[in-house]
Amino acid sequence: MAEDLRLITRYFPDLTPTQKERLAQLGPLYRDWNAKINLISRKDIDNLYERHILHSLTIAHWLKPEPGARILDIGTGGGFPGIPLAILFPEARFRLVDSIGKKIKVVNAVAKALKLPNLSAAQSRAENLNGRYDFVISRAVTRLPEFWRWAKPRLVKGSKHNLPNGVLYLKGGNLDEELDPIARPIRVYELSEVFEGEFFETKRLVYIQA
Repeated sequence: MAEDLRLITRYFPDLTPTQKERLAQLGPLYRDWNAKINLISRKDIDNLYERHILHSLTIAHWLKPEPGARILDIGTGGGFPGIPLAILFPEARFRLVDSIGKKIKVVNAVAKALKLPNLSAAQSRAENLNGRYDFVISRAVTRLPEFWRWAKPRLVKGSKHNLPNGVLYLKGGNLDEELDPIARPIRVYELSEVFEGEFFETKRLVYIQA
């Protein structure tokens, strides 16, 4: 097993052979696309599995969606966190959106190469979205109050998963000032309590209940 994949299976040991195969394909796929379209910095592409794939999958330590869950990834960029999570949760339905067309081109190409039937993607600005979802996910696309403004209309309230429906937002740094204006139940999870390494020391997962 490749060293990159061992990093993932260390935290997610129960992956199926299909999940392992798809996760292993991500490295070559993103290196190939990154040579054509600059999605990820050179330093980060060398640490793709830690800084993008595992970082995306950290959400799965706290969220265990039931089959049929509807999950929206706003500002997905090249497909993070949506693509790794769609691999991990094949019975959930993922919608990935980004305002930049060339990034969505990569998302669609990677999803097609991996044969991910539970994922769709489209070019769209967050404020122009339609549809309702159980969860909205993202990685630090903007300040939390603005992201909450985008996500709130897209959420349907409910509590059939292990977490009540809401936002799961990966972001680093001190978030107190950003969280103050959001008048909803909030939990902040420290990634470093579960995931080892310098990269995760300042990273957090913010959960905002719908």
